[in-house]
Amino acid sequence: MLSFFRWTLFFIVLFVSVMGGALFVGHEALIAQGPLTATKRVVIPRGAGPATMAKVLKDEGVLDYPGLFRVALMVDPSPKPIKAGEYEIPAHASMQSLVELLQSGKVVQRRLTIPEGMSTVEAVELVRKADTLTGEITVDVKEGDLLPETYFYSRNDTRDSVLLRMKEAMDKAVDEAWRKRSAGLPLLNRREVVILASMIEKETAVPAERPRIAAVFINRLRIKMRLESDPTTIYGITGGKGTLGRDLTRADLQSPSGYNTYVVPGLPSGPICNPGRASIMAATSPAPRDHSLYFVADGQGGHAFASNVYEHNRNVTRWKDIVKQRQEQGLPATPSPANAKP
Repeated sequence: MLSFFRWTLFFIVLFVSVMGGALFVGHEALIAQGPLTATKRVVIPRGAGPATMAKVLKDEGVLDYPGLFRVALMVDPSPKPIKAGEYEIPAHASMQSLVELLQSGKVVQRRLTIPEGMSTVEAVELVRKADTLTGEITVDVKEGDLLPETYFYSRNDTRDSVLLRMKEAMDKAVDEAWRKRSAGLPLLNRREVVILASMIEKETAVPAERPRIAAVFINRLRIKMRLESDPTTIYGITGGKGTLGRDLTRADLQSPSGYNTYVVPGLPSGPICNPGRASIMAATSPAPRDHSLYFVADGQGGHAFASNVYEHNRNVTRWKDIVKQRQEQGLPATPSPANAKP
């Protein structure tokens, strides 16, 4: 009986020792540096189980012991599901840090920037060509529907989902501006805010000028004066598909297009681009107590404003002199912006 007890005790001690040694070796393997020599992006496919994940990671050179990785997932004291997606795995990542990363769901974020003033045709094309986005575009997107910003997305997100986020962002930006709008604006609804904001966006690249440009158009709307904006007339010709590539002609300024604000009263038929937040806010909060009705380039990257045609004609003459001087110096003459006609 004593002999049996001793042998039983011997095997218990041996088992504990072996298990303890195995656990120690296993723990050391979990925290040891992995074989990856440089940061690498790896895609964990949807629906992948432990065996598939281990094989993907082994094939990508991320780990040496796929079996141990599967065991680590099974014996995790606080198991969390591993989320599919694209992960950026750092060099020499241990199996323990690898499990934590894959459980975190912190997939690689890509970015797509829509510049202020870009047309919807151009913006949709950017989305169409964006890296790793999937699916055809079925969302109905009109001019002025998308808010120019930088958007982050993950591999295999759909193109429709990104466009819908852009539309929602624009709706929120316009709603906020509409709630904070100045009293007495001659704008009937949010759509007219976007139309005016798109004109402001195309008229100036100087942030400080946006409220003044807005004031000019608002002042003209109040007295039912033609807006006479070159960018709207150009949009009527190009439809937002690239640049005109030439100066506007007299025939252009007399065309019956709904975007030709030299002919049609009030705002043009619709937006001429996707305006940014600053232009949207300028449309609803124009410069107060600014009675300007005209603006023309000042030769220094901005505009000279005038409240009457006599002052405006002097500004136009000054601008034409600047253009002439640049031509005499062999420099390219920058095209006249809107409202530069005497």
